[in-house]
Amino acid sequence: MERENTLEARGETFFLNLRFMLIVTVFAGNAIEPLISRMSGMHGLYMWIFSFHMPLFVLVTGYFARKSLTGGAGRKVLLQIGMQYLIFQTLYSALDVSLFQVDGIHHSVFAPYLLLWFLASHACWRLLMLGMGKWSAPAQIAFAVTAGVAVGYLQVDGVWFSISRTFVYLPYFVIGYHFSFGAFTRLYRKYFKTAAAAASVLFLAVLAVASPELPLGWLYGNMTYMQLGAAEWYAGVYRLAVYTVQIAASLAFLGLVPYGVSRMTDWGRRTLYVFLLHGFIVRLAAVSGIYGYLGNTAGALLLLLAAVLCTVLLAQPAVKRWLHPLVEPPVDWMITLQRAALRRTP
Repeated sequence: MERENTLEARGETFFLNLRFMLIVTVFAGNAIEPLISRMSGMHGLYMWIFSFHMPLFVLVTGYFARKSLTGGAGRKVLLQIGMQYLIFQTLYSALDVSLFQVDGIHHSVFAPYLLLWFLASHACWRLLMLGMGKWSAPAQIAFAVTAGVAVGYLQVDGVWFSISRTFVYLPYFVIGYHFSFGAFTRLYRKYFKTAAAAASVLFLAVLAVASPELPLGWLYGNMTYMQLGAAEWYAGVYRLAVYTVQIAASLAFLGLVPYGVSRMTDWGRRTLYVFLLHGFIVRLAAVSGIYGYLGNTAGALLLLLAAVLCTVLLAQPAVKRWLHPLVEPPVDWMITLQRAALRRTP
């Protein structure tokens, strides 16, 4: 029992470290997006980030969902996700209309605003896992991969209800839910972990130099095959190929993640604040016109440094104290009202 508790604690530390490193890449990726068409190095960095950061973020989410999927805890998480979605969908949409004015945005509660797709999909992943609760792990993964491939054939805009990303990234949530940290540590011993880290850095270098012309929609996961220009009946094979690349890139990046407790571990506990709030900073930077002065290597490096520093800043305990009611709105009152209503039902 003691060994299991120790292993669980080590696993939590590792995944908190990973979660913080991933939110840094999320912030950095969104920050450099306006530069990728002008700088091949930034395009390569952007592709490297998108090859692993969302698959791993979803995997981490699935890993931590194991403790709160069912019962009262699961119901509370779903209610909180719903409240977060409504609050930030309203805030981002209102600021977009008044200040950001981003092109191509669907202003509807049924079309998640940019990064908010993750909240909508997170709720769906939890519901899907509940529905698959009696299935074996291999059956769940097989269904998730099949659904991820099949959703690309739908003749609808994948943005609505975040339906495309929900199913495209579902396999990673299922894998995370069943992830064995013990098996992982047995494989990722010193030399293997070092080799994986080296492979990730090498992959970044290759992308920075070669900058392949892969349509980024394949890495975003939010478009149908028709929208991606792949109308062939076998287009699903391309999705399987992308899954293969993402899994390889993710396994390589895991070699960079430390096992030990550090400040990063503590910051990893508050990545939700970074995730939901960083969009305001990125949008304000775009509106300010600052990107017109960042067309060289020095400017790009300063932008990346600013993204890292802002990530650390938003992960501070003080930010949580100030903005806790907004980012993690209380939902106990909703549960209390629900119970009271049920008691009154004859």
